Amino acid sequence: MDKQLLSVGLDVGTTTTQLVFSQLQVRNRGSAFTVPRMEITDRHILYKSPVHFTPLLSGDLIDGEKLRLLVEVEYQKAGIRRSEVDTGAVIITGETSRKENAATVVEMLSDFAGDFVVATAGPELESALAARGAGALQASEAAPVLHMDIGGGTSNLALCREGNIEAVGCLNVGGRLIKFDAHHRITYLSPVLQGRIPLSVGEIITRDAAWEIAEKLAAILEMAAGRREKTPEFTHFLTPGAGEMAPQPEAIPSFSGGVADCIDREHPWDAYGDLGPLLGQAIRESNLCRGNYRLGSETIRATVIGAGCYSTQLSGSTVFLRGAALPVKNLPVAVPEAENAVSIRRALESQDAWGVLHLPGRNAPDYGYIRTLADAVAEATGEKPCYVALKADMAKALGHALALRLPDHVPILCLDGLHIPRQSYLDIGNPVGPAVSVVIKTLAFENH
Repeated sequence: MDKQLLSVGLDVGTTTTQLVFSQLQVRNRGSAFTVPRMEITDRHILYKSPVHFTPLLSGDLIDGEKLRLLVEVEYQKAGIRRSEVDTGAVIITGETSRKENAATVVEMLSDFAGDFVVATAGPELESALAARGAGALQASEAAPVLHMDIGGGTSNLALCREGNIEAVGCLNVGGRLIKFDAHHRITYLSPVLQGRIPLSVGEIITRDAAWEIAEKLAAILEMAAGRREKTPEFTHFLTPGAGEMAPQPEAIPSFSGGVADCIDREHPWDAYGDLGPLLGQAIRESNLCRGNYRLGSETIRATVIGAGCYSTQLSGSTVFLRGAALPVKNLPVAVPEAENAVSIRRALESQDAWGVLHLPGRNAPDYGYIRTLADAVAEATGEKPCYVALKADMAKALGHALALRLPDHVPILCLDGLHIPRQSYLDIGNPVGPAVSVVIKTLAFENH
């Protein structure tokens, strides 16, 4: 029997903020003679908000109250109550994620958006969500695709091949690295450009000067794609912590984000008080668009659609739950070096809070393996909550073994069928039939 979930995606970007409400269809793929296997089988967008400029108190501070009001109004327009939301994600992206009060705003929005809707940001997750939301994964089934989601402060890259994401990256390249007023007087200059261009806040920027900067930024994207030889300057534009992707000159360039709307459309160069229109034009005239390229099926909304439709996963075929109060949020994921008590305890205690133990496990494990693993986990967790997320489908068996070894008052939750990157956090929702909904949050914040 099918079940429907209501999902919300909220993207608070450097330049714009958007919401999307989606309906997710959940179905049990298992037969009557096998264990249940719950999967999300369909996604349908119910409501897309207008694209709002992200409210800022200044160049450094998000206006949390205005942002909260914006979200509340969009809920009303969509005709959706907070209590109706089952899952989703709040994504604070690009330069906005580095604002000094981002963590406070995230918590505010997370509480407003519903019991399970979560807050998350980071270049790895942004890249994956944008590629999914723009249709790049589907396009890569025919040929490799290098997707670039180009926003106000950053460009998130995802190499897609045969329907999978092979690698991700992030560059400090975007349309709002410079902002100027109606008189072309610069009101904001990103630290990424300070000292690298002969302009500063308060000076007048001309079209020619803006075009020269746009060409420089487009060249950085060409270098990332392997369509121009890298210079020492390329390293300066790499987002710290995001890693450098190997060049992929054979991959078809694909674009989303606000700047992507300016690639095939003509806009006045100063239409938005930033570099966006000229950066789009510079990309169009670059090596990236000399040949086959694609614009995402969604451009400016790619990330928010990815957040609303693709952030949620379901646990695998078996789940064990005893005494754990759901939903729970922001559980850090601990990945031990080995499946013994010492390594498990060390991994759990190395996190900023007690969290979820992530183990590979084994498919079709024998009794001896389950017993040994349960002994190690029980010894390591003691009387603290025992949350385990496994790659292999063995949660039910391990959970029963743990229940025999841990006191009755200790909460136990075992999930399976999950592949979780390091430096991740989990939000675990209420059961969906015999499965449990999970949002994996990777690289939640960077401090720069």
